[in-house]
Amino acid sequence: MKAVVQTRYGPPEVLELREIPRPVPKDNEVLVKVRAATVNTGDCEIRRFEVMPLVWLPLRLLIGVRKPRGTTVLGQEVAGVVEAVGKDVSRFKPGDQIIAATGLGFGGYAEYVALPEKRTMAIKPANVSFEEASALPVGGLNALYYLKAAGIRPGRDVLIYGSTGAIGTFAVQLAKHFGANVTAVCSTGKIDLVRSLGADWIIDYTREDFTENGLSYDVIFDTIGKSSFSRSMSSVREGGVYIQANPTITDMVRGPIASRRQRKRVLLQYAGDDSEELAFLAGLLGAGEISTVIDRCYPLEQTAEAHRYVERGHKSGNVVISVEHGESAAGEETP
Repeated sequence: MKAVVQTRYGPPEVLELREIPRPVPKDNEVLVKVRAATVNTGDCEIRRFEVMPLVWLPLRLLIGVRKPRGTTVLGQEVAGVVEAVGKDVSRFKPGDQIIAATGLGFGGYAEYVALPEKRTMAIKPANVSFEEASALPVGGLNALYYLKAAGIRPGRDVLIYGSTGAIGTFAVQLAKHFGANVTAVCSTGKIDLVRSLGADWIIDYTREDFTENGLSYDVIFDTIGKSSFSRSMSSVREGGVYIQANPTITDMVRGPIASRRQRKRVLLQYAGDDSEELAFLAGLLGAGEISTVIDRCYPLEQTAEAHRYVERGHKSGNVVISVEHGESAAGEETP
């Protein structure tokens, strides 16, 4: 099968398209014929291995110390069709169209990936494309996790910083779904996008600092880790929550201290994956309650270029890899 392989850490050029053996599912695994995957900031950080010091050593030991261990195929989320299942699998059957988070096993940049049945997976709505569905496990689950942890409910005033990224675009829509009043922070060129997502108010950060306008919020959700910790905390109301989805070491030290000293909570922990939550999001997507923002789609052969584009830092929503499978007229794959 075709796969984009990484044999060393570094720039996008370390990603190479190769032919590697198709995985054989173990007894507890599902073999997925990948139809779409994504490139997000986290994939680029792993490729370069520029990660937080707190997780540097554990990840290095897991993935490879001097270079990636074995045949490393990146890609943390996929949508595709179940090709085969192991004898102990009960949740899925061949032919099911699914969405999956691959976790730190990665594997999304390939024609096939084998995943344990216990991995976060859900059935894809029939009326949703593979490309649209593929972005739910990272952006959607992170947005949902943090908003629920913050106690999102009708009438709460929520500010979302980084509202046009993979997490932010879902966060705006989910906050509105739960009845919140949403203020989205973005650049001038993306105002129309966040307005289309349902934001009630929009702040153009190139013209205004939200921490200096005298307004306060029940929840401030920084999806990208670029807001000022101290100034953001001063804009959170008593009893409110400040969410940092991409915290620095300094933030992780200051967070618990600030939470104890003030009647405000700081959420810094990493979001977990959950199949029921993914199914919930899939239901909203299928019902048209939320939508996936796709900036660009690339074929598998151009995965390195997709990484270059993401690293420029100007994407809106998600960058998707569409995986085409050569098939004959009878529907069988060509050799």
